Parts: sequence; structure tokens; C-alpha cells
Amino acid sequence: MEGARFYYTNICRRAVFRVIFARMNREIEQYVEREIIPRYASFDAAHGLDHVRAVIAHSMSLAGYYDVEPDMVYVVAAYHDTGLVEGREHHHEVSRRILTGDDNLRRWFSADRIEVMGEAVEDHRASSAREPRSIYGRIVAEADRQIDADITLRRTIQYTLAHYPEMNREENFERCLSHITKKYGRGGYLRLWIPESDNARRLEAFRALIDDRNALRKAFDAIYDSLLG
Repeated sequence: MEGARFYYTNICRRAVFRVIFARMNREIEQYVEREIIPRYASFDAAHGLDHVRAVIAHSMSLAGYYDVEPDMVYVVAAYHDTGLVEGREHHHEVSRRILTGDDNLRRWFSADRIEVMGEAVEDHRASSAREPRSIYGRIVAEADRQIDADITLRRTIQYTLAHYPEMNREENFERCLSHITKKYGRGGYLRLWIPESDNARRLEAFRALIDDRNALRKAFDAIYDSLLG
């Protein structure tokens, strides 16, 4: 378990991160690390173990700005994509069902808290038309954004390679361009919820890259070649 904490600490250097983790229930952490986190190993590369650990680290970091329960923040982040076991389209709803249906969580949380966490997991999806219903939903939604051009391009290419293997390079690029434009481009559906996050600055930088089609194609080709090489 110390290994997991070391991993999260390396992702997030904020001092408050260590304070937040120190307030957590070790039994919850041990259960989640043993029974929940390993599920991500079977998902596509864009939503694997590195992804869930990054979302946990960023969620815990953002939690330091608010009066929230660290254990709830941690659980929401850990369960947020577990619903991918049944596919991507309704994964946010399935993730909520998995969390609220996990009787082990009732050892540590009241029914009301489990309901709040379930709603937060369901609300995390970027394409959701409604605002997250609680601060827990806003935190995990913001943490899940991970707005970084290289990471986003890599995850999008990886997802296409895994789910549309018949696509060639040009088709992969067109799908990637369509996805990132609809989500991250100017007028895209992505919404940000936590003002303390640096996602706004990162989003503007990413939009500048999307606007520069030559630079975007160069970045795409470099990542595509590295994944296939």
C-alpha cells in the first residue's frame, strides 16, 4: 500500500496531498487497491491503471481546496470508470451501479454517502448535459479531464487502435481530429468545474494546437509511430 501512496505522491507534489492522504481510512484504501484498482488492467490503454491512478491523484489534490471527506473523494475517483467492463456508451451509469451495489462499502459509509458517491461517479462524464450534483462530482469530473495534448492524443489513438483496428493512419487521424475538436475545440462540449485547477490554461494551449493543423498532424504522427513501432 505504501507503494501506491508513493505512486500518487510522485504524480502530485502539492504538500496538501500528503495531508489529505494522512486523513484517509487505511482499510478503505487497502480494499480499493486490492479489489477495485486491478480491474482497470483489463480496460483499453487509454483507461488503464495509469489513468485511474492519475485521476485519484488529481482528485485528492483538488480535494485540498474544499471541505470534503478524503475517503469519499478517493472512492469516487477509484470507481469512476469501472463501468467500462460493460462498454463505453453507458459506462458512467454502470460505474454508479457498481459503486452503490458494492456491499463492502457499507462497512465504512452510510447509505446517504454511498448515494452521493454514486451520483458523483455518474456525473463525471465530460459529455454529460448536466452539472455535477455535488462537489464530489465536480472534483472527479475535473480530475478526469487531464488536459494535456500529448496524453489526450495518445489516449485517443490508443482507443482507436484498440476498437477500430481496421482503420489506417489517415482514418485514425480523422477520427482523432473529430473527437478532440468536438470535445476540446473552441465551442466544444467540455466544461470545467474547479477554478483552482490549471485545466483552463491547459485547455487554451490545446485549442491553439488544434487550430494549427500542421503542428497537430506532426504531433499525431509522432505518437502514432511510437505506438506502432
